[in-house]
Amino acid sequence: MNIFSQLADLKGIVVDLLFPVWCVCCGKKGSYICPSCYSLFVQLLPPLCPKCGRPQPDNIICTRCINEQAEINGIRSPFQFEGLLRQAIHQLKYRNLRALATPMARFLHEFLINNPLPGDTLVPVPLHQKRIRERGYNQSNLLARELGKLTNLPVISDCLIRKRYAPSQAKTATANQRYSNVADAFYCQDNRLKDKQILLIDDVSTSGATLNACAAALKAAGVTTVWGLVLAREI
Repeated sequence: MNIFSQLADLKGIVVDLLFPVWCVCCGKKGSYICPSCYSLFVQLLPPLCPKCGRPQPDNIICTRCINEQAEINGIRSPFQFEGLLRQAIHQLKYRNLRALATPMARFLHEFLINNPLPGDTLVPVPLHQKRIRERGYNQSNLLARELGKLTNLPVISDCLIRKRYAPSQAKTATANQRYSNVADAFYCQDNRLKDKQILLIDDVSTSGATLNACAAALKAAGVTTVWGLVLAREI
């Protein structure tokens, strides 16, 4: 082992001593999400609606998707938004635990390996500038950046813009209210995404309204396809 490897190992030991990593779900030392807690995440397994990605018998398009005529090509997620995963996502989103983006991006990468989606560019769902000032960061951008490192896909985070501030989707009671809340809230400020196949990255999808509004803005700017890839899907 050369001197540089020894110094790197020593640095890692010092960092571990000063800033120990604990599982955000159970408190066990060693990783932000330990294997035991990860095994308790509820997977979202087929049969699914090929459009919205919710459970649906026989893999047929659900009635909701037929009625909505959504702009987005489809939404996919490895997990359901419940239990320990909901707890972990809240830590990333509201508790400033940005380091969680790294293991969560690995979950998305593992899902993509087994469930490939058409996409040549990653685009995070944008936050309004007011929300970024309040929170200090965009968790979807963190996820996209980490996923980009794993997939070698480019990340473009400054083309799709949220132009209208609105209350958090979590504070709206119905799907209709969520769709109204984000109607015409996004636009592309230039043509860098024209003719590209986009993977739209977010942490959670509930009604799918935000992803669909983003897809509408992207397609208006000449994007070919838009697939939503989220860590967790509310069922």
